[in-house]
Amino acid sequence: MSNAIHHIAVPANEPVMSYAPGSPERKALKEALHEAKSKEIELPAFINGKRILEGEKVSAHPPHEHKHTLGNFYRGTKEHVHQAIDAALGAKESWAATPWHERAAVFLRAADLLAGPFRAKMNAATMLAQSKNAFQAEIDAVAELCDFFRFNAYFLQEIYREQPLHSPRGIWNKLEYRPLEGFVLAITPFNFTSIAANLPAAPALCGNTVVWKPAETQIYSAVVIMELFEAAGLPPGVINLIYTDGPVVGDIVFKHRDFAGLHFTGSTGVFQQLWKEIGNNITTYRSYPRIVGETGGKDFIVAYKDADPVQVAVACLRGAFEFQGQKCSAASRAYISASIWPAVKERLLADMKTLKMGSVEDFGNFINAVIDERSFDKIAKYIDGEKANPKAEIIAGGGYDKSEGYFIEPTVIVSTDPKSTTMCEEIFGPVLTLYVYDDADWEKTLELVDNTSPYALTGAVFATDRNVIDQATKALANAAGNFYVNDKPTGAVVGQQPFGGARGSGTNDKAGSALNLTRWISPRLIKENFNPPVDYRYPFLG
Repeated sequence: MSNAIHHIAVPANEPVMSYAPGSPERKALKEALHEAKSKEIELPAFINGKRILEGEKVSAHPPHEHKHTLGNFYRGTKEHVHQAIDAALGAKESWAATPWHERAAVFLRAADLLAGPFRAKMNAATMLAQSKNAFQAEIDAVAELCDFFRFNAYFLQEIYREQPLHSPRGIWNKLEYRPLEGFVLAITPFNFTSIAANLPAAPALCGNTVVWKPAETQIYSAVVIMELFEAAGLPPGVINLIYTDGPVVGDIVFKHRDFAGLHFTGSTGVFQQLWKEIGNNITTYRSYPRIVGETGGKDFIVAYKDADPVQVAVACLRGAFEFQGQKCSAASRAYISASIWPAVKERLLADMKTLKMGSVEDFGNFINAVIDERSFDKIAKYIDGEKANPKAEIIAGGGYDKSEGYFIEPTVIVSTDPKSTTMCEEIFGPVLTLYVYDDADWEKTLELVDNTSPYALTGAVFATDRNVIDQATKALANAAGNFYVNDKPTGAVVGQQPFGGARGSGTNDKAGSALNLTRWISPRLIKENFNPPVDYRYPFLG
């Protein structure tokens, strides 16, 4: 039995590979893409370490090539939910009793496997199933996920180090950090493979066992994640991956006595409904469930009159159109000072003319497809609405075509109405709406930015004058959980920019930091008295 005090060094962020022409990583990724497209595979659920191929058969297709079939998954039943819960509860005692450094070792090993032999496979899965270009897949499915695994292990160690500040002579005060009592449900989105993996992995690292329900459009890469966990030595039953419809899962999970927590990323409406269901069943549970959620955003860029127009234009393009605007942090509304607008417009339109759109297999394409037909139709409806709006002008893009894939041109709208539909509502697609304000209306514009949206996820200010930057930072204190100065509002890095927002954007529990992990542990204080009293009488009684 080891009695060593194990130490995890401060991690470094996983380097992002370039995939430049002629590079070995580009060659390996091309081969992985070819391999994945050359065959249809079965995509099993994973319950208690067993691969399950039961239920309604559903095919998976690349969003950019929807006539091609990558494989088939099987939509689960109520029985699969019960089996997954039983598996999680069955694995609970053993996993919770596993020394923390052994749990950490699983995820540290997963990071190294992902950075090595799984790298091309994970990237290829994310590119094909979620229509991400090579760079967007690399920063998500490999670099960020490696960082989640490594930094979370380090953060957990630092949490465990926190002990009571004082133990007087004769007393020993100790804190131990238990997992939650029960199982955790992880509900994950399509847009980030790293989020899909981290939402079940973070509670599991803390000693919890998990039922994981992914978005159907992310199942292809979710299977690779489970293969990675298995290769890293994760015991059966710790994380159980199921494909049952969300309402069916919720109806069973949220009525279960041992439901202990929800780790969620998705839409605000769904999150609020789940919260209501949990509240309605609160007397059912053994303990108060932890509810952690990151939801929508209507993220902004606001540029002052002394901002660099080129920097603003590049931030608008990257912030709004990388991964087709399907990031919860994507810039979808911008407020540009009238004095710099002509220069911003000139650079933005010039750059947009160079954007190529098409399949992820062509590495020259900056823009790929949106995730599915439902999303395509929703975004197209917003664009058509602005085409008919006399207060709006589409100055770039506006086209769309779903004959081969769900392609929507990056679209820039200039609106004279700062409360127009596309300035206020979350679109989750490649649509940026700009409002040009008079220089004299700077302070009013800050109020407008703060009050336009119910969300508060990310935002950015561009300015040179330090007093102006300070003014904006204070005025927008509650408008964004991640606030950027002279940078686009996307691309948070684990260990550098803990991610999350408040208001309608979630519980702001900051993924990529120790703050998130504290939600998956339940501390116990142990006070030990080495010399207990033998007389009840206190001195004041004398």
